[in-house]
Amino acid sequence: MKLNHTFFWARLLPKPLILNLATLGNVGTKTKMPGTFGSIFGFFFYAITYHYFSSFVYIFALCIMTYVAAAICDTAEQYMMKKDPSSIILDEFVAVPFIFLGLNAFNPNVLEAGGWPIYLSGILLFRFFDILKPLGIRQIERIQGGVGCVLDDVVAALVSCFLLHLLVLNMIS
Repeated sequence: MKLNHTFFWARLLPKPLILNLATLGNVGTKTKMPGTFGSIFGFFFYAITYHYFSSFVYIFALCIMTYVAAAICDTAEQYMMKKDPSSIILDEFVAVPFIFLGLNAFNPNVLEAGGWPIYLSGILLFRFFDILKPLGIRQIERIQGGVGCVLDDVVAALVSCFLLHLLVLNMIS
């Protein structure tokens, strides 16, 4: 694996911290469906935090989180000596909030507009694109290191976001 010098700072952190962050406290190593659990934790993070920030601040924070996750995943891959191991679920955790970007533009409270099925649809769309990796997502995953590890999930989330917006638009029209 090629060393990414952009993420030098992550290698300064203790190895157990990197591995715990990358696997969300070892959840990724203890479950049969680690990516799904990472997605669920990512959804809860979204549900707890999204309404505290303006859209601009929230998107900026997601971009910073994506960079930090790429650095942590890059370093964890180095320690594990594997490319995007399934136990690394920080990438799903960080990607899931992208699924729901702009959803509140349709209705400030999505639960009133269509409820939990909208959120579930978003997660299911994301898992579909994350697992099967169509539409060039597999090529993005081939990017070396933490960038490929995280970016393929972010792209899967953005494709899911687009389709979820179409679904919601269809529901309200």
